[in-house]
Amino acid sequence: MSESFEKLGVFYLGDEADERGDRIAGRHYLYDSRDLTTHGLCVGMTGSGKTGLCLSLIEEAAIDGVPVLTIDPKGDLGNLLLSFPDLKPESFRPWVDQTAAVARGETADEYAAFTAKLWKGGLADWAQSPERIARFRDAVDLAIYTPGSDAGLALSVVGSLACPPAAVRDDGEAYRDRLTSTAASLLALLGIDADPLTSREHILLTNILDHAWAGGRDLSLADLIRQIQAPPFESLGVLDLESVFPQRDRGKLAATLNGLLASPTAAAKLAGEPLDIARLLYTETGKPRVSIVSIAHLSDAERMSFVTLLLGEFLTWTRSQAGTSSLRALLYMDEIFGFVPPVANPPSKQPLLTLLKQARAFGVGVMLATQNPVDLDYRGLSNIGTWFLGRLQTERDKARVLDGLEGAAGESGTKFDRARVEQTLSTLGKRMFLAQNVHEDGPVLFQTRWALSYLRGPLTRSQIAKLMADRKAAAAGEKRVTKASKSVPVEAEAGQGGSPPAIDSKIPVAAIGPIDERRVLQPALFGTARVHFRRTTYGVDLTRNVALVVPLDGEPPGHLWEPAEPVDDDAIDLSPELSDDARYGDVPTGLFTARGLKSAASKFKDHVYRSEAVTVRSCKALKLLSDPDEPEADFRVRITQAAREARDLAVEKIRARYATKVKSLERRKRTAEERVGREKAEADRATYSAALSFGSSLMSALFGRKLASRGNVSRASSSMRSAGSAAKQRSDVARAEEKLEDVVRDIEELEAELDDVIEAERDKFAADRLEIEEVRINATKTNITVGRVGLAWFTELPID
Repeated sequence: MSESFEKLGVFYLGDEADERGDRIAGRHYLYDSRDLTTHGLCVGMTGSGKTGLCLSLIEEAAIDGVPVLTIDPKGDLGNLLLSFPDLKPESFRPWVDQTAAVARGETADEYAAFTAKLWKGGLADWAQSPERIARFRDAVDLAIYTPGSDAGLALSVVGSLACPPAAVRDDGEAYRDRLTSTAASLLALLGIDADPLTSREHILLTNILDHAWAGGRDLSLADLIRQIQAPPFESLGVLDLESVFPQRDRGKLAATLNGLLASPTAAAKLAGEPLDIARLLYTETGKPRVSIVSIAHLSDAERMSFVTLLLGEFLTWTRSQAGTSSLRALLYMDEIFGFVPPVANPPSKQPLLTLLKQARAFGVGVMLATQNPVDLDYRGLSNIGTWFLGRLQTERDKARVLDGLEGAAGESGTKFDRARVEQTLSTLGKRMFLAQNVHEDGPVLFQTRWALSYLRGPLTRSQIAKLMADRKAAAAGEKRVTKASKSVPVEAEAGQGGSPPAIDSKIPVAAIGPIDERRVLQPALFGTARVHFRRTTYGVDLTRNVALVVPLDGEPPGHLWEPAEPVDDDAIDLSPELSDDARYGDVPTGLFTARGLKSAASKFKDHVYRSEAVTVRSCKALKLLSDPDEPEADFRVRITQAAREARDLAVEKIRARYATKVKSLERRKRTAEERVGREKAEADRATYSAALSFGSSLMSALFGRKLASRGNVSRASSSMRSAGSAAKQRSDVARAEEKLEDVVRDIEELEAELDDVIEAERDKFAADRLEIEEVRINATKTNITVGRVGLAWFTELPID
């Protein structure tokens, strides 16, 4: 039986706590993932438990299938990979702190056994089994990237100057942001603090980039350096180029950038994957990822440059997504000191503030963490909907947090009790946090749960290398295989030249790929066709160009087109200039004749009919169709997001359906509580009156009056009536309390029923339970138009 916190779309972050800081049994603190689309901030001094809380939040996002991109300035986030479902000492042994072991007077093995026991007990105390760790590891792909270093997976520090996709170029605001962030990141790498409006360096670079990108052209760093010296335009704005930025000064900028390119460390900075946010969030098979971008090893200038570039790319990706109210992806940035300060304007500030303002519409959440709230610009604070507040260092920090909370409450139109929050912040202990969420009625005090991952502290570069060794080896192997599969090398020796073999002049002759006339040119059979696919049911109506090549070594194969390989039709030169200086391989007899080619063309059409098809995938549960030939990984990403949206919408409808019952029971509860209060007050008064009346009659008897006198009899009778009234009131209190208990029980039963209905609905939309049907659509023969079939010469066959 799963625990009550195992709910899709809900993050289990801990247990609610009372004012003394004690956990409240059965009161889990469950955070709705959709609330992260209005972003979050975690503030807490060293030792507050901030790292544990933020890693737990990332773990929960991963379990829910939400991809996370993290920026890690200290090296703590790599701890996410230290999650061991077996919880065995030997799993912890390579990662324990030797210094801590010595301090305890233990060997490393003993300390590893102690740590394993500690983690096992901690997880059990929070009702988390080893299977939950396995769920976390299975749900996502975990990777550590180290830009400018080969410790982890490599990412280019300088980044790509490739032309943005057409969708970005057509979006004026997105395009301007891309220009600005790219130029700013390059200048930050050079240590130049450039204002986009006044810096001539920034203006020059953005104009060079714009000139290339507007024409759909990529730039290399070398191209950029040359164009700084000799720009492809003669003016900036209305002023001529020399007036704004003389050639001598441009030469200095080019020399500085060239120094970066020529430095011994340039290779490491330029090496690695280009920044592809989609690839950082999902694997090639569509599995969500938690990508940890570690920048601890970079210099301050390199950090600023890379973070600016990364945020700019992330903003571009965000704007390219469809709108949604469900959480699509999460950007987490640890220790944001210096990246979005309240006074200065570093290049990283603008893209981050823009994300905080705009990302919500696209279902993208931003989670920031810091020790000091004074590190954040106030404009950023006002766009944050959830605050996780731990122990703070100074009264100044507390005042800054309270100001930010007050501003955020004003933005959202929610109430904020400053005095109450201030009092709570003053008493927070370790792992205690106050959650202020604009989507909830008020603040919640909670104690953070035990992290699934082993929190051993910052990882060194050698430790990162150890964690990523298998991944890098596998990637290197894939690269070698991919490179080898790109072409079919031709082994041949150079020799004396000769004329091409004589064939019928009506037979098409082509060249494929680069022709190396120093080597033997090999013959091949090629065919081209235009194929139209149409299937209204699946929304398919497209035309595809097909080009196939069969290398010929000796006689043609029995099944002529079976060994055919696809090539890019642009690689086929139908008007080649073949030199008499080249050597040519033997052409099979009988094939390249009018009759032979007619038969080959007929067989080519049959082969295309059998082999060429469009693949369409459908998810009937979501009524979702893939685009023709859309990669399965991309379709699975769309399904995951659509399922999340459908789940959240269904849950919202269920809650709306139950809202009337919930409100009715809440009114009954308030009425019952008020009645209990009234009955208790009346009972107290009746008890006091009875006691006073009895005391009065007793005093009269004690001080000399006859006990059976008329006055005493009257007083005694009054005392008996008061006692009877008190007893009745106590009985009324008991009945009122029973009524209250009945209402509370009704509420608990309704909550349980609501949870069951919601959970059943959530299970329906679990992405791993949604079936994908694959449909193969062939063209009819009447929709296949054969182009040319003939002889092709090649020295290296480029395979598509």
